[in-house]
Amino acid sequence: MKNFNAGAMRPATGDARSARIDAANDLVQRTLAQHGLTSPLDGQAGGAGALPGMDGLLSGLQMPLGHGTARDVPIPAGAAFRSDVHTCAAGARSYRTYVPSTAAGGAAGIVMMLHGCTQTPEDFAIGTGMNALAEARGLIVIYPHQSRGDNAQSCWNWFSPGDQKRGRGEPEILAGMARSAMAEFGVPGERSFVAGLSAGAAMAVILGAAYGDVFAAVGAHSGLPLGAARDVPSAFAAMAGGGPEPQRRAAPARSIVFHGTADTTVHPVNGARIAQQAMDDGVAQSIDTQMAGTRAGRSYRRRVIGAANAAPLLEHWEIEGLGHAWSGGQPGGSYTDGAGPDASAEMIRFFFNEKDL
Repeated sequence: MKNFNAGAMRPATGDARSARIDAANDLVQRTLAQHGLTSPLDGQAGGAGALPGMDGLLSGLQMPLGHGTARDVPIPAGAAFRSDVHTCAAGARSYRTYVPSTAAGGAAGIVMMLHGCTQTPEDFAIGTGMNALAEARGLIVIYPHQSRGDNAQSCWNWFSPGDQKRGRGEPEILAGMARSAMAEFGVPGERSFVAGLSAGAAMAVILGAAYGDVFAAVGAHSGLPLGAARDVPSAFAAMAGGGPEPQRRAAPARSIVFHGTADTTVHPVNGARIAQQAMDDGVAQSIDTQMAGTRAGRSYRRRVIGAANAAPLLEHWEIEGLGHAWSGGQPGGSYTDGAGPDASAEMIRFFFNEKDL
């Protein structure tokens, strides 16, 4: 069994850190056995559906995602890809902001994009192609960066009770980041949205529940529902498809959910559970429409739920044969699959309640 570097939550030093690492290694091994999981997926890296090693697993149950690097992101004339740091009482995080060339005339909206484990803002921007959509639509895109100092695999700490509620931890930092952009570009809450992949999707779901006044809708790709885990063992269980039933949300955000049926990193049942949360907390009288089709070589099932004459509360896409990768993504980024529906474009359409592509 592979030995894990478990120093992933918050830095520790000296004997205390060594003791924590030893204890965490033992806990991870026992938890894997308890949930019937094999040695964690050694060594495969990159590519759609691949399963790289899960070093530093203690923190996010690091849903492993490729090996993003700070590559150059193409920027059209007149646009900008700024680097900033947001600091508040809950902590600080760096981030990139894509500002389209048309921003001087006003912004149509804001989208926060939360990368997955081992990815970077630059990698995620390239792989999702969201900057091109933002340029065409006049959108501001915020790409927060989870540093290795806050998680050894750069995962958002979605599993931690201290990072699951309003006014605390990473949700407070990220919501503050969005508020700053909203103030700078004059964008109201009804045109501010959040999306993510894997651990980023799990954090996006948390933000949608805790900060409905900041984020009007959520895009969750290959993620997990609110309350899926509160510690390491329950996070392992949730990723494998176990765990508790979805908990109710006090103020649910509209949600669009993507998950591949061949995802062996985060079990597809988690996409269904995110959708179930939205349905449980939604309107009593709703229209449920189900359809199927094929796009770019992949078939899909799509469910749309909402009240008559209102924006849909939920879209749930199940993509046949898609692994742990962004559907319809760009080849320059990690953990993308060029086949299937374009998740980025569909999310933007859903956020703004537009007609089908």
